[in-house]
Amino acid sequence: MDYLPEELLIAVITRLLEGVEHVAVGVSSPIPGSAALLHQALSNGQARVTVLNSKNLQTLNDGAGDLFDRAAQGRIGAFFLSGGQIDGQANINLVGIGEYPQQTVRWSGSFGSAFLYFVVPRVILFRDEHTRRTMVETVDFISAPGVSAPGVYRPGGPYALVTNLGLFSFDRALARFRLVSVHPGHSLEEILDNTGFAFDYDANPDTTPPPEPERLTLLRGTIAAKIADPYPKFAKTVFNCG
Repeated sequence: MDYLPEELLIAVITRLLEGVEHVAVGVSSPIPGSAALLHQALSNGQARVTVLNSKNLQTLNDGAGDLFDRAAQGRIGAFFLSGGQIDGQANINLVGIGEYPQQTVRWSGSFGSAFLYFVVPRVILFRDEHTRRTMVETVDFISAPGVSAPGVYRPGGPYALVTNLGLFSFDRALARFRLVSVHPGHSLEEILDNTGFAFDYDANPDTTPPPEPERLTLLRGTIAAKIADPYPKFAKTVFNCG
């Protein structure tokens, strides 16, 4: 069965969510949001999904404040973060490029990323542009650190990195990424050429499995209709729904 690049990324993220009871997703994350809803459907509705600013996919009483409270109480199992820059220690930069505060490029800001990075046990980094501009040796500004000093209480942290080229796991003890698989149509050499930081890899890495046909059917039907609530443009463009 043929599939779109977006559907492959959704399938990859869905596999990373196995066993998670409550997934929270931000306002600008349609691919992770679709994966979270697919994960919920595969759990027969047992898994919970919260999409910020959604009309029907969240039960927060006080928006982000309620999300932070639940995360601090250990009630959010997975969340997604990204950044204009991501480095080899899983530090993310949501502030801008250049030396702070005289930066040449400014982005939206960190918001609650640092807090959620510390308390959510399975934080999945997601970036659909894998280039040396985004995957850098050292971020210009640390909006949220990937690792902490010994003795710092930190139940949460980076779990994996998903990009348009491949899937990486993150070893918190080594503070280092490892390439798990290369997406179909891409190569290890392409990933090495487009990554500014060092990472571990096998000489012949696995190829990312394609989306399972039954999951694609579910994604293009029930999930496409649901994702049109928080992400109408994405649902229309990718699934022609909404």
